[in-house]
Amino acid sequence: MVDTSESLPLFSSGQIDRRRLLALGAGALAFSTFSGAALAAKEKPIKVAAIFTVPVEQQWVSRIHKALKAAEARGDITYKFSENVANTDYERVMRQYSQEGADLVVGEVFAVERPARKVAADYPDTAYLMGSSFGPTKPNFSVFDNFIHEPSFLTGMVAGKLTKSNIIGLVGGYAIPEVNRLMQAFMEGAVSVNPDVKFLVTFINSWYDPPKAKEAAFAQIDKGADILYAERFGVSDAAKERGIKAIGNVIDTAGDYPGTVVASALWHMEPTVDRAIKAVMDGTFTAEDYGPFSYMAQGGASLATLDPKLVPPEVIDLVLLKEKEIKDGLFRVNVNDAEPKSTM
Repeated sequence: MVDTSESLPLFSSGQIDRRRLLALGAGALAFSTFSGAALAAKEKPIKVAAIFTVPVEQQWVSRIHKALKAAEARGDITYKFSENVANTDYERVMRQYSQEGADLVVGEVFAVERPARKVAADYPDTAYLMGSSFGPTKPNFSVFDNFIHEPSFLTGMVAGKLTKSNIIGLVGGYAIPEVNRLMQAFMEGAVSVNPDVKFLVTFINSWYDPPKAKEAAFAQIDKGADILYAERFGVSDAAKERGIKAIGNVIDTAGDYPGTVVASALWHMEPTVDRAIKAVMDGTFTAEDYGPFSYMAQGGASLATLDPKLVPPEVIDLVLLKEKEIKDGLFRVNVNDAEPKSTM
């Protein structure tokens, strides 16, 4: 995802260039967690529009779509969405929904941060809730992120215990904070139970290219990896074909890959989406960072049920004990946004 609608790119070598974005000026982005006066209250159902740069079947976006469809089924919102929106077209679609009177616009603006915030400034009476690497901008631009690093750590523990070759492969989309922190937590979890484990890390520089992810996974298997972290679609297919294990991410794909996917860190967008919808209806919506609502303590993340036929009971017990420590506040998983590197 590259922002070609502006001369100043937000990605460099597959990563968001924070220094360039910050160079736009102190007023470009606000990094507070709460700021500004609330918008006016709305009667339900409120009008919600979503803008996605990939298909709604893509795992990350599918969680947002699922939460919004549930709110629609409850009668809290009317819902329309656009998928596969190019970065160069994102601003136009965002303006169109705003002009049509959407009360809340949801999306992901990782590659179009500047244009998206410009639109929000032009429509101060519309609420925006956007996936972003940066902070909220008052009065109406709130942000969220998939902070599922806690269950990612737990799945890393599973991988560290199951590997026989002590080589684990990780295939990700872009080396941006949202991906980096999950991989880093996974790697820390694996090392915590197996200090001898080594990692192969590959980024395919795409959010949705299953064939490319599959080829990257094959290359890691050829180098000795016997467990793969499937941050992107396509990786589990490679694992299945080569008869090794995979770790799922964001959604539970164990049913699609029986015997292959042994653990998954799950993201639940309902706490985030429902809170924003309620704030719009109550007239309390302000620029806010919704990131913490993806934590396990808020119900925004979880570990998929481990199958004792695939994961030894003693390993399950070890992982569930650590899960309890996380939920009880006795263990804190690091949030490390640095790009992970191969260790072999």
